[in-house]
Order: sequence, then C-alpha cells, then structure tokens
Amino acid sequence: MNARGSHFQQLSWSLRLKIAVGAARDRAFPHSTETKVIYRDFKTSNILLDTNYDAKLSDFGLARDGPTGDKSHVSTRVMGTHGYAAPEYLATGHLTAKSDVYSFGVVQLEMLSGRRAIDKNRPSGEQCPVEWAKPYLSNKRKVSRVMDSRLEGQYSLTQAQRAATLSFRCLSLEPKYRPNMDEVVTEQMALVLAISMDSPSTSRGDADAPKKFAYPRPSASLLYA
Repeated sequence: MNARGSHFQQLSWSLRLKIAVGAARDRAFPHSTETKVIYRDFKTSNILLDTNYDAKLSDFGLARDGPTGDKSHVSTRVMGTHGYAAPEYLATGHLTAKSDVYSFGVVQLEMLSGRRAIDKNRPSGEQCPVEWAKPYLSNKRKVSRVMDSRLEGQYSLTQAQRAATLSFRCLSLEPKYRPNMDEVVTEQMALVLAISMDSPSTSRGDADAPKKFAYPRPSASLLYA
C-alpha cells in the first residue's frame, strides 16, 4: 500500500499501541546512555514500520547530544516540527531528554484520537489536539471524548484511561513531571500485555489490517480521516 494512502486509518487499537511501544523503545536507549542523544523531531511521519508493524525512528538529522555532567540542558536554536516541540524548548531553546518525552506524548495522542498534531481545518478550539484534549485526558469520565471513533468496541475503558493518563503525564508543561522514556516503555508494555490478556474482542480488527508492506513512511495524514 502506498505510504501516502489511508493505511493508519485501518489500524486497530492493539496495533496502534504496538507501534507506540516500538517508537518509545527506539528512543529510550539513546536516552539511557551516558551521553544522551535527543531526537528533537519525534513525530508520526518519522516512524517507519516493517511487515510486522515493528516501529523504528528515521531521520536523525536534528538529533543532538544531551546535557552532560551537572548541566541540566543544552541550548540550541529551536528546530523541529510545529505541534510536536515541547513548550519550554520553544520558549527558551533549552533542550533536555524530557523534550522528546513531550513529543512522544503528542504522537500517542494522535494515535488515541486520530487527530493531527495541528489541523487548521477543525474549529478554532480544536486545531491543536493537545490543548483540546488535556481536560479530557485527565478526567476518567470524559476520556472517551478523546478516542478515535474508528476504534469503538476495540478497547476497555480502563485501557483508554491508562493510555490517556500516560499521554497526559508526557504532555505536562513542567518537564520534571514527565516520565522518562524507560518509564514510558514500561507502562506501554504493561498496557499491551493487559490487552493480550483481555477478551479477544479488544483486539479485533488486526486480521483485517493490511500486512504486505515494507517500511513505508507514514505521514501525519495517514492516521486521520
């Protein structure tokens, strides 16, 4: 299937989470080394998938070495993609590993909601999904308002709440309140395991998803209607 087609629109709940786990893992290792490498351009269109839906990140052209020793950040010219960059990085140019965590939170929110990081075609209050979704991500009774309608019937409320809570933490305005990428991977894997142990109905739709493709580059448009 062409990478610019509607592939992501057909992905089930469990496959979307599998992709999120793979992308988080790919970012966690560079964050765990002594000299952290900060990706700086974590976004949906930089996630490549193989035939098993295993995710890898591409395009490391904006990657930077992170702070060393007792330094809290590195200062750099603001670069990246609008809608994904952490607010403190945009405001100050101060880059940390938590900047990537924020960007991951945006990517996961896209997968949950089926909305682009920036969508000028939506009403003014909904063009930025982070601003629109935050009040719902933190409210267990309203989290269903965030979920992509194409996923209806594929997840339990508990699963949606756990995924939404993780996104909410990653999207914290204060970097110190965001989890690190190892914590993100641990929580994502626990959620995937919980899905596998639930009723098969929570992962239905996988059999209908196309299987024959090799490392397409999903663009942001592929996840959305």
